[in-house]
Amino acid sequence: MDAVVKFTSQSQGRDRIFRATQYACALSIYLLRKNSERKDLVAKLKSLEATMRAGRKLFRLGNTINSIEAAKRTMQLSDRVLCLCLTVANINRALYFICDNALWARNVGLIRDIDKERWSLNASRCYLLSLVMSLTRDVYVVFQLMVQKARDRHFRQKMDQHLSENPEVADVVIPQLDAFLFLLLDSLKSHPAVALDTVKNICDLFIPLDRLGIYQSNAGVVGLCGLISSLIGIVTLAQPKLRIKP
Repeated sequence: MDAVVKFTSQSQGRDRIFRATQYACALSIYLLRKNSERKDLVAKLKSLEATMRAGRKLFRLGNTINSIEAAKRTMQLSDRVLCLCLTVANINRALYFICDNALWARNVGLIRDIDKERWSLNASRCYLLSLVMSLTRDVYVVFQLMVQKARDRHFRQKMDQHLSENPEVADVVIPQLDAFLFLLLDSLKSHPAVALDTVKNICDLFIPLDRLGIYQSNAGVVGLCGLISSLIGIVTLAQPKLRIKP
């Protein structure tokens, strides 16, 4: 119970619960859209989804400063690739939150003379670039882990045993590809924080891609991907050891 209280007392914790609820509603609405007997339920889900979306905007009002501070910290990283990827990602997150805050101010009537559609598209562009840079960081970290794993003599013996015990796979699949996939999966298995962050960023990527029309999916795919990434976010916030660093 103490863990639940501690989690929900954080603005990030409440935001992630709201986000998971929002995308769960979006997925449910998509699945029930053709069911004429569930019209009342769909209407309630739409109302709940809109409420969750509006509530999340309040939780994000201070996130611009947090992202700027995070960018300052990542600029000090000695690894140039991580420094570039994370700094650019944090800067774009800050720009995304600025656009998001402006849209919130317009919705509540504090600002009237801004183009809502233009600011929404700019927010999606910043969000997309932030995710691309975060995913680039994930790929870079995975590559480093694979290099380290490949140099380990114990792992090489393990991989040789895998290939020798599965000759039918080696006959069908290119042996080098099988070895690569074995190395990749073993590296991710031994570093769950990296695996979770990679899956989360891939899922989140579908949201701005759909919004910008770069890769059109549907509300069901967006809802499912958003729900998965939200659940991963809840897990990593509740269990800091599963959060990727830096």
